[in-house]
Amino acid sequence: MRAPMSWLRDWVALPQTVTGDELAQALVRAGLEVETVESVGGGVGPLVVGRVVDFVDEPQKNGKIIRWCHLDVGAAQAPDVPPAPVEGRPVTAGVRGIICGAHNFAVGDLVVVGLPGTVLAGGFTLSSRKTYGHISDGMICAEDELGIGVDHSGIIVLPESSGLVPGDDPAAFLGLGDEVLDINVSPDMAYCMSIRGLAREAGQALGVPFTDVVDRSVPAPVADGYPVLLDDPACALFVAVGVSGIDPSAQSPRWLQRRLTMAGMRPISLPVDVTNYVMLEVGQPLHAYDASKLRGPIVVRKAVEGETIVTLDDVKRTLSADDLLITDDSGPIGIAGVMGGATTECDPNTTDIVLEAAAFDPATVSRAMRRHGLPSEASKRFERGTDPAATYAAAHLAARLLVELGGGVLASAETVAGAVPAMPSQTMATDLPSKILGLEVPAARVVEILRASGVEVTEANGAVELLPPTWRRDLRDPYDYVEEVGRKIGFDEIPSIVPTPPAGRGLTRAQVIRRAVTHALADAGFVQVLQLPFASGDDLDKLGLPADDRRRATVRLANPLAETSPYLRTMLLPGLFVAVQRNTSRGNDDLALFEAGAVFRAGSGAAAPMPGVEQRPSDAELAAIEAAIPPQPWHLAAVLTGDWKPAGWTGPAEPASWRQALAFADVAAGAAGVEVRREADDHAPFHPGRCAKLLVTAADGTEVLFGHAGELHPLVCRAFGLPARTAAAEVSLDVLIAVAPGGGTIGQLSPHPVAKEDVALVVDETVSAGELQAALVAGAGELLESIRLFDIYRGSQIADGSKSLAYALRFRAPDRTLKDAEIAAARDAAVAEAVRQFGAVQRA
Repeated sequence: MRAPMSWLRDWVALPQTVTGDELAQALVRAGLEVETVESVGGGVGPLVVGRVVDFVDEPQKNGKIIRWCHLDVGAAQAPDVPPAPVEGRPVTAGVRGIICGAHNFAVGDLVVVGLPGTVLAGGFTLSSRKTYGHISDGMICAEDELGIGVDHSGIIVLPESSGLVPGDDPAAFLGLGDEVLDINVSPDMAYCMSIRGLAREAGQALGVPFTDVVDRSVPAPVADGYPVLLDDPACALFVAVGVSGIDPSAQSPRWLQRRLTMAGMRPISLPVDVTNYVMLEVGQPLHAYDASKLRGPIVVRKAVEGETIVTLDDVKRTLSADDLLITDDSGPIGIAGVMGGATTECDPNTTDIVLEAAAFDPATVSRAMRRHGLPSEASKRFERGTDPAATYAAAHLAARLLVELGGGVLASAETVAGAVPAMPSQTMATDLPSKILGLEVPAARVVEILRASGVEVTEANGAVELLPPTWRRDLRDPYDYVEEVGRKIGFDEIPSIVPTPPAGRGLTRAQVIRRAVTHALADAGFVQVLQLPFASGDDLDKLGLPADDRRRATVRLANPLAETSPYLRTMLLPGLFVAVQRNTSRGNDDLALFEAGAVFRAGSGAAAPMPGVEQRPSDAELAAIEAAIPPQPWHLAAVLTGDWKPAGWTGPAEPASWRQALAFADVAAGAAGVEVRREADDHAPFHPGRCAKLLVTAADGTEVLFGHAGELHPLVCRAFGLPARTAAAEVSLDVLIAVAPGGGTIGQLSPHPVAKEDVALVVDETVSAGELQAALVAGAGELLESIRLFDIYRGSQIADGSKSLAYALRFRAPDRTLKDAEIAAARDAAVAEAVRQFGAVQRA
């Protein structure tokens, strides 16, 4: 909300010495966020008023037509050398010659002139110079050149009613030096989306009188004017006022256009400008219908699913059954509180108008505005809540301006449908603000603050009966009133007392494991990133997931931040792919990124109830909310590209590959005290021949799927724009936490020496290294301390279709030095189990 100081002064008695910065500081202390204080046209000048004496149009070789003008700028500004005459006419004293490229002025018009030495917006200083064959002794100025607007289509023509004469300083009339506060209004202070509301806050903040000139009395329902039927409770009140005989050529006066421009709105036409002006001043959005285009009575109703409307932006929109419509016999003529329809808009020939001022349900307007992507100044106010008691006064204020400025006639008959909704009363102990704020606030001060905020206060026996004003929908329970008292005292006056926290019970087991895992991965060289949990349906297709894959069971968001990503993610990898794209596009090719976070699976599909905030939800409501929450398991994923180790004097670079992807899973599992077993698998989005299924063992001995790792499918790399042979892994943190051993005890350390044995076994190519290793572990027994694959051989020394896998076995006993016979027996038992399961043959 942009609020000019000059406009605020019409409503509140601000001392002339108060600057915009001082007012901004006072409003910030009251809880408003003042982003900037701008000085409109600050630093521009000096300027003078000039009268066009004569001019001649001179065509140029470049096709332009410029005007060589004589302007009377007053005797005090007479040039040392008179300008050349125009067509032989004599030049009088105080006249200067100026070249101008604009054509929107005539002889006798008053204009704004910058003489040599004048500083324009942007710090440009004028000087006399020869151009187009003449000495131009200054400039006739447009709005954008003075920094008071964006209009550069023509120069400023001052009205005769301004009382200015040649030589006068037009700065005050133009509003140069006026300060504009740009305020970010929070949703709970919706009434500050108007000059009226901000002036009230300024008056309280500075302790100066505020006068509310809005008559908040709304007559009883009457149907004498244009017929209106309310067919839905989402519209509580609808006021229709008619104005006829408006001059279509009437323009908004400069003062009105000036205020709209300073407030950040563009002047368009008299009817539009008037409705915008009243909305900014009072906070009540209005809409003007061309009365000649209305067909039958106005009906406010909900839309029929699939119904359509062409809105003012000439877009045909399909409506939802939740949309609140303004209709007539021709169908929808507006989406209530959002945008009007094209069929009844005012055009340059409109002479008769029906003004609408209504009170719409904020939630209904908010949903429609987001559904159709139509944010506007009106919808921003309606979705936060307007003052229903101001509808009648706002409609008549706009009608009066149309009569005064457009020559219209106010219709004697009017329509008022509905009534102002009753506000909720509340009882509060007068000492409650002191208890909550930690600051002594006398009861008299509490009453004074609340009454100044428009609250009706009745005192009785140490308590107060409170009835909020119609513009304060946020005042519902006693603590809302406590917040109001705290804001008006000033948050800077409330002491900062840090409460003593209760003794905690430390981190949960899941938190301990998660932190251990992420720290271990960071220590291993992986970089953790955080991605937004939103996903596109196209991502699942690009991953090559089968149609029946459970990862396609997505949760769709009702109001996504972007329509391109309307789902909650079921995997972490697509988000990491985006991070890889962003990094590689900036030349960062060597990546080992990982993320730990929740994924979301579609649940029952039942929508969660939305209980009110007046009381605690019931147990049934809480159970229904809990049941509607989709499952949210925690996953851990990584993507690797480029080099794992860079080239250096120690040797060539080591590319990142499936080895590091498998190591990622091993490091994560190892941090939780879990071992991982691998099996070959075919699982999207991985390369069918370069994918490992990762398994872990639960406490009951059963194997549980932990995740997958390997090299991504080439088609997936191409679809996501990833480097060729990108490796990845995605595992379940929840599974890891579930199977992680408990107790926190450290196993016995043996002081006895380790016994080393190596075995090389020839097996069929179809036998994986992991399967063979598991067989060796099962056969070796408790004396086996560790096992490691250190060689794979294929060649002429073994049969085709076979391979040799060599393992390093380490044996140790906790209580003794192992004898050769014990070591040999354990080794032979391991080999025997491999022979039994896979027909392995031991190489000599």
